[in-house]
Amino acid sequence: MSDPLPVTVIGGYLGSGKTTLVNHLLRNANGLRLAVLVNEFGELAIDEDLIEAEDDDIISIAGGCVCCSFGSDLTGAMMDLAKLDPRPDHLLIESSGVAIPSAIVGSISLLDGFRVDGIIILADAETLQRSANDKYMGDTVLRQLADANIVVLNKADLVDRESLNKTKDWLDQENAGVGLVEATHGNVSPEIILDSFLERKPSVGPVHTTNDLERTVIQFPNPVDAEKLAEKLASDQLGLIRAKGFVTSLSGEKKLVQVVGNRWEVSIAKGKFTDGIVCLGFKGVMEKQELRLIEVGE
Repeated sequence: MSDPLPVTVIGGYLGSGKTTLVNHLLRNANGLRLAVLVNEFGELAIDEDLIEAEDDDIISIAGGCVCCSFGSDLTGAMMDLAKLDPRPDHLLIESSGVAIPSAIVGSISLLDGFRVDGIIILADAETLQRSANDKYMGDTVLRQLADANIVVLNKADLVDRESLNKTKDWLDQENAGVGLVEATHGNVSPEIILDSFLERKPSVGPVHTTNDLERTVIQFPNPVDAEKLAEKLASDQLGLIRAKGFVTSLSGEKKLVQVVGNRWEVSIAKGKFTDGIVCLGFKGVMEKQELRLIEVGE
């Protein structure tokens, strides 16, 4: 049996920049075979220079990525993608602008062979608060934000810093603890969105990445309570965007720990892996000293 296929749901209200983000991820997949599911092809404008071939229900994209329309049969399209050879490494579902992502996650949870990696919600920095207060669209916008594990505050270049900070403060009040990422034109480090930043043998110490991200590794030479560890790493006080890695549990089993924003999951690891948790966060936000205290058991 192969490992479950990680699935990320990308949501957000109309005009928030979901398609721009998806195209950015396809351009920067770094060797990953991404599969994109969209309700109808007309709703997702894949950049023409990325398209290698098209037929009735699937678009082949450079680098081994594909895009598939699911219409009214999301589960059927997911099962078809899982049968591809080679299988995709990561599945992205772009929800419609008025969809509630948790409903999509509910459908995924009923399927074997898939694992929800997180819900990413795009939000327009310029119009978000106005949309949230609108009597027609406000309820949908707020429900989408409530589902988010990570909010990408897009179009940050269209507002001044004072307005942007006010919007961030408002978001923190609406959804305390959610991972928050500023972006322009959907330009987000793929590591924030995709389940792909874990090295098989993580090196010790901080490694600087792009977009003001930092990567640091914490290690546990002795068995730990994997669930309690995951819950700690998901705390907003640590300032992590993601964390992923392997530990030996108190029962002696090897466990895979995964954190996306405020979402965490622990599962049995298949295969032999070096213990270590890779932590990803922004410079000046990720509390590396607090992570070291967790590492030494304090």
